[in-house]
Amino acid sequence: MWMDVVDLRDFYDGSLGQVSRRLLQRRLRAIWPDTRGMRVLGVGFATPFLGPFLDGSERVLAAMPGAQGVMRWPADGANRVMLADEAELPLPDRSIDRLVIAHGLEHTEHMRAMMRECWRVLTDGGRMIIVAPNRRGIWARMERTPFGTGRPYSESQITRLLRDTMFTPLEVGAALYMPPVRWRVALAWARPLEDLLGRWRWPDAFAGVLVVEAAKQIYAAPTHKLAERRRAYAVVPNPFRNGHRGGARPAGVRRDRMPNDEEV
Repeated sequence: MWMDVVDLRDFYDGSLGQVSRRLLQRRLRAIWPDTRGMRVLGVGFATPFLGPFLDGSERVLAAMPGAQGVMRWPADGANRVMLADEAELPLPDRSIDRLVIAHGLEHTEHMRAMMRECWRVLTDGGRMIIVAPNRRGIWARMERTPFGTGRPYSESQITRLLRDTMFTPLEVGAALYMPPVRWRVALAWARPLEDLLGRWRWPDAFAGVLVVEAAKQIYAAPTHKLAERRRAYAVVPNPFRNGHRGGARPAGVRRDRMPNDEEV
């Protein structure tokens, strides 16, 4: 079940949401430090994390599903958001270089159809980042945040899903190591805690979300041409040879020409 877009907006406008936004923006930008000349798409509610990609990218778009609702983004400038079915994105094949799924995989009822559609719109060298609730994290157990709703994932579950939908997992990381509280002291220590625990790589024990980068998997077709089929004759005994002309003709053998035994 999708969260309402208003509830998502209200969370990221609050103090905990603003800190979460900055930490996830920094994490995504570390994975993709340079998107100059690329086309970037966000699916679900990914607009809080797409801001850093506006600088230098050829185009940045966001697709929000109808069950969630749609909201204009960015606040200043031309709108970059479209309302779309997550299983039928209104984009041409191989038109997106980088794709971010956030607040999408855990809510959709058409998970594999959405993944297949993301595969379709990505270019052959395209990359994708999935931000999903960590099954073992504290955030997935507290409904006061958007990551406490929907279906959380473990590292093995999300990598298996990627392989089953023709993606190759490249890096499995994590973010939001701080507890999901609005205490000023906890929010002030959020970034140092993120750097410390992120360096030790303890995603299952403390992280609120998994951040997984994957590449579109392409199966190469054989480059050589298939050999053309050549017409051949099967060996058919000739009942008219050796003077046996009174015998019956085999079925399917024409009267005007009978192949010899040695003719193939």
